[in-house]
Amino acid sequence: MARKCFSCSLLLGMACSIVIGAYEESLYPSTISRGNYHEAIQRLQSFKASLTTRDSTASAPSSLSPFSSPPAPAPAPSPVSLQGVNYPRVYHVTSYGADPTGSSDSTEALLAAIADAAKGPSEGYLMQGIKNLGGSQINLEGGNYLISQPLRLPVAGVGNLMIHGGTIRASDGFPADSYIIDLSPFSNEGSRESSSTSYNFEYITFKDLLLDSNFRGGGISVINSLRISIDNCYITHFTTNGILVQGGHETYIRNTFLGQHITAGGDKNEKDFSGTGISLQGNDNAVTDVVIYSAAIGIMVTGQANAFSGVHCYNKATGFGGTGIYLKVPGLTQTKIVNSYMDFTNIVAEDPVQFHVSSCFFLGDANIVLKSKNGVINGVDIVDNMFSGSDDGVEIVELDQSNNPFHQIEQVIVDRNNARGMKLKATVAKGSMQGNGTSWTVDFNNVLLFPNLIKHVQYSLSTPGSTFPNHILRNVSENRVVIETNKAVPASVFVTVDQSEAS
Repeated sequence: MARKCFSCSLLLGMACSIVIGAYEESLYPSTISRGNYHEAIQRLQSFKASLTTRDSTASAPSSLSPFSSPPAPAPAPSPVSLQGVNYPRVYHVTSYGADPTGSSDSTEALLAAIADAAKGPSEGYLMQGIKNLGGSQINLEGGNYLISQPLRLPVAGVGNLMIHGGTIRASDGFPADSYIIDLSPFSNEGSRESSSTSYNFEYITFKDLLLDSNFRGGGISVINSLRISIDNCYITHFTTNGILVQGGHETYIRNTFLGQHITAGGDKNEKDFSGTGISLQGNDNAVTDVVIYSAAIGIMVTGQANAFSGVHCYNKATGFGGTGIYLKVPGLTQTKIVNSYMDFTNIVAEDPVQFHVSSCFFLGDANIVLKSKNGVINGVDIVDNMFSGSDDGVEIVELDQSNNPFHQIEQVIVDRNNARGMKLKATVAKGSMQGNGTSWTVDFNNVLLFPNLIKHVQYSLSTPGSTFPNHILRNVSENRVVIETNKAVPASVFVTVDQSEAS
């Protein structure tokens, strides 16, 4: 009999655990407002206590006949009001009615989840005026969601929020030239909430997302915001920009793939590619380990102090009119490009000032074009890169002086690069010649980058026998070095020239 009571007690205890777990599950994925959170906890504790009491009663010896009716069950606690914040601050979009199959429009459901997250409880501030949402997450749950309007935060001045884990597609009715995720300060009604900070948002993360713009605009727009992360995203079918960063600073884009058309290179329609993968219209941003596989321009830069590393551009080839990275920041570039791969598409920099390119690989006649707007070039380092081409005479570094010749040239170093099937150009060169006479001319036009700009020369003259002629550096014009002696002698001349010395 005791064994039977023990078994019954064990089964009842397991049932209680299941019921308690189910009741807890009904609480946490739901939304509980700050006002009745404690009330909900008290109800849960009361419910557990009532089950414990009933379990103790069941395990005690009973005087009831085995054929007696069991006592009536205690009434279940009333449901908790489900308004406000998910606990613990994870907003599952399907609980708002979003359709994870992509069959129906999920715009309103996604906006509702975003609104609840943005207006949820905060824990102090990040930058002044930026409420800290405590790491709230909008979880797309691996679904595929169709939207007909851009997704925006309803208020400015919030931070520490993540949207992650799913696919979002623009519908055929999505507004042209809009962005799927629009991190701008305007609400869905077009009004702006007040914010005391000069930045709209801080520390917003977009992670593990596939964004399909359906040729109706762009992917992500980040406007006047601070410390934004775009991580492991796949952005496609855009017509404007895959990612637009405007104003603000410290937007970091990493481990991300962007392409107007889904291709792996050699696309028969490549000449028709349009749009821009990433448009950086601000300062202090970084693009790291990013692939741009189809667009007219891979990255357009119109802000200073940006850094690029591990970028692979094989968007529209230069031969079709495309550009890999275009630096449209004449006069103050302040940009570094390192460890990147320009695949049949080039780098163009207008009037570059403080511009660095190193340890990159250029394939398919891809090169670096220094384009004169006002004739200024200063503080440029192009070193330790590899170039591979098709023996068509393409220079690894090309001067575009069609608008205006460069006339302010200081501290430009192009050196230690290697090329196969392309023409080496440099600002530092070495040459030699042998002859018997009074004049030796070494021509560096084939390798020096700038015409008629030798600033520094070192040479040595070696002659056999006991003859000691007088010799002099006679001329360095037109990138030709002329050495003369006071009498005819057989000699070898060795010359090093440099165009990078500051005047």
